[in-house]
Amino acid sequence: MDSTEGNHKQPVQIDLEAFERDGFVIIDDVLPQDLFTAAKEACDIAVEKGRKEEWPYRRIVGKAFPPWPPSGPDIWGIQHLMHPDLKLPIFKQIYTNPKLLSTACAVLSLPSAESLQLELFNLLINPHTTPFSLPYHRDTIPAPTPPEEEARLLTRPRTGTQYNLALYDDACLIVVPGSHRRPKTAEEAATLKENDKAPLKDEIRVVLKPNQAVFYENDILHRAEYDTKKRVTLHGSLGKEGQIERARMVLQHGVEYLKDEGFADGMGEIGKRMWKNLMDGYGKSADKANIHDI
Repeated sequence: MDSTEGNHKQPVQIDLEAFERDGFVIIDDVLPQDLFTAAKEACDIAVEKGRKEEWPYRRIVGKAFPPWPPSGPDIWGIQHLMHPDLKLPIFKQIYTNPKLLSTACAVLSLPSAESLQLELFNLLINPHTTPFSLPYHRDTIPAPTPPEEEARLLTRPRTGTQYNLALYDDACLIVVPGSHRRPKTAEEAATLKENDKAPLKDEIRVVLKPNQAVFYENDILHRAEYDTKKRVTLHGSLGKEGQIERARMVLQHGVEYLKDEGFADGMGEIGKRMWKNLMDGYGKSADKANIHDI
């Protein structure tokens, strides 16, 4: 299942015009078949550990955003897949998969994966017994932000990207195409003030088949609906090298294990470079005290 380092330099063709317009793009056949099969097996182990409370880093139903409580009636996610204590090193191989990294490079206009910054890798799953939904939100812009400030923040340069990679059929993510380029309309703001989980005009459900991934802007208006149908979807983020603020926020997201000198062992030269980019960015941060929930 090992990939050659040269594969990271092979560009993935994506519809950048559609990505800029809509705020997301879907990629087919992400993982080679042997790695896809191994990914499902590893995720089964991680999910079982989470459901049995043998793994403490879990997203608890009833809490939409971090920090999550240590226990609850049901879970909708498994955090920190690359944590050494989980003892599933294959997740490092999946995270550094050439097609995922090449797509991130295309989205971020980077020449190669050596310019990427290692970030977060988690798992989104179905709750066992309790249907659950997330409210509409933008990941880095709070809902009460005034329209003028919201418009300004949405013009910031793109410094990272994130993706959902489905291992089974997935139709949980709901987005408003194009909303990453504009503030909320008056109608959207009024609707969400009354009910932040209410449907919005022009929203669409992102439907993924197994081994498809959606890359999307983290500040697109989006929400999610979780029923009890099996969902096993890998959720990762990647940043541009040199993004000190992103590095600081990642390291303050409960991932202290990333600071271990041996963390990048087994990730290949590209993975080691991405990890070093993260560590370099964090080391340059002047403020390490303000913890962000992202």
